[in-house]
Amino acid sequence: MGFACFLLVCLMAMVSRSVEGYGRGSLGYWNSAHATFYGGSDASGTLGGACGYGNLYSQGYGTNTAALSTALFDNGLACGSCYEIKCVDDLKWCLPGTVVVTATNFCPPGGWCDAPRQHFDLSQPVFEHIAQYRAGIVPVAYRRVRCKRSGGIRFTINGHSYFNLVLVTNVGGAGDVHSVAIRGSRTGWQAMSRNWGQNWQSNSYMNGQSLSFLVTTSDGRSVVSWNVAPSHWSFGQTYSGSQFR
Repeated sequence: MGFACFLLVCLMAMVSRSVEGYGRGSLGYWNSAHATFYGGSDASGTLGGACGYGNLYSQGYGTNTAALSTALFDNGLACGSCYEIKCVDDLKWCLPGTVVVTATNFCPPGGWCDAPRQHFDLSQPVFEHIAQYRAGIVPVAYRRVRCKRSGGIRFTINGHSYFNLVLVTNVGGAGDVHSVAIRGSRTGWQAMSRNWGQNWQSNSYMNGQSLSFLVTTSDGRSVVSWNVAPSHWSFGQTYSGSQFR
């Protein structure tokens, strides 16, 4: 147990050195961008997406979501990050107040989402909280904020033996996962590789073992969910673990 703890401390130290904090839109600092909307009045067109979250309603993200331009998406590492956004500098179309959204999708290059523009393609319902529908596109100010989640981090285990594909959702704090490690009850800690979005991959045989996960976000903070999946876990199931506080 002592050696396993030593390995965990070393792994956390290496991960902490490999991340760079919040990046664009650092906590407390307002930045300039533009916002459009998509997905229809019920936001049904926003389901799925490049982060791999699937049904945003059942996952707890609701309609307060956004697709990010290339400059913000960071090849998927920004998935799960949270932003406070307000409409600015347009008295004709702006509405008062701010909204907080989670990055759940990628806005592909083309028009306003071309690099190096910083752009948010919001769900239509949340766009209409900060601007009138007829505006279409508005200038906004945005900043990174901490994500507030209910319950623990969720781990959905897909794939098959020797290919464990774990979708990590409902992450509080910084929200954007930059590293995941897995530990079976008969193995040590092993770093997982990011497959796409927030799907993390391990090629080890983990069947019949209880599973623990170490999750590290972009601010370098880590949390361990010990034995979150029991030894009789099965593919296609979701297990809830610890949470960032």
